[in-house]
Amino acid sequence: MTQFLHRWFGRGWLSLGYLFLYIPIVVLVVFSFNSSRQDMVWSGFSLQWYAALASDTEIISGFGLSLRIALLTACGSVILGTFAAFVLDRYQRFKGRTLFAGMVSAPLVMPEVIIGLSLLLMLVSVQKMFGFPERGLVTIWLGHTLLGMAYATVVVQSRLQEMNKSLEEAAMDLGCRPFQVFFLVTLPNIKQALGSAWLLTFTLSLDDVVLSAFLSGPGSSTMPIVIFSRARLGLDPRVNAVAALTILVVSIGVIASSLYIARAERLRSKQLAAAAKG
Repeated sequence: MTQFLHRWFGRGWLSLGYLFLYIPIVVLVVFSFNSSRQDMVWSGFSLQWYAALASDTEIISGFGLSLRIALLTACGSVILGTFAAFVLDRYQRFKGRTLFAGMVSAPLVMPEVIIGLSLLLMLVSVQKMFGFPERGLVTIWLGHTLLGMAYATVVVQSRLQEMNKSLEEAAMDLGCRPFQVFFLVTLPNIKQALGSAWLLTFTLSLDDVVLSAFLSGPGSSTMPIVIFSRARLGLDPRVNAVAALTILVVSIGVIASSLYIARAERLRSKQLAAAAKG
């Protein structure tokens, strides 16, 4: 009886946690179809706010900028994070390793306000000396990549620690050079982690407000900044519509990625089982 109560008590708390997280999202999506401009007052089903997005140049421009920055950030973060994770995992002893590990993980624990302010001061000084870069896409991308690289390093490093290193040793015994081992053996074995790191950094970049606010310039407002500025003046139903579309796109991407990773993992398990039998 006690075990039964404990099990249902845990399930109850878990259910309450999920409800607390997802009910606001569901409400937002439902009221994006509301015909009234008043929040939490349902007056009928309508697609007018989705149609209104077609003529809202500010949101469209912000979404396009956010999407470009997120794509660049995800790619840059995964590349830099993979190299950093490989160095930290495969080279246990080298001069400055502790400092390097601390610098890589520092953005994870440092407030974004501090990161944004320090980057702003540095980039303003660089711009005064060289006339480049102006605040906009490039500066926002640099800030997002700095933060995303730290997350990508953690994800990839955890996979490298679990990887069977005998595969790399066998490849080197067969005559592969280190760079061949990295590209032909290591990367294929950590591709699921690379995909997870890419999706994580893409999402972090797409919804970042603090760094974008510090590093953006005139005419370079990302979608979260546009939404945040409008929310301070009162919620706009078009914001609900664009948020619902973003949730839809992200959900499709996450589901597709999860299915791909699960399929790849099953295929890998079958190959390992076949190799063990052979």
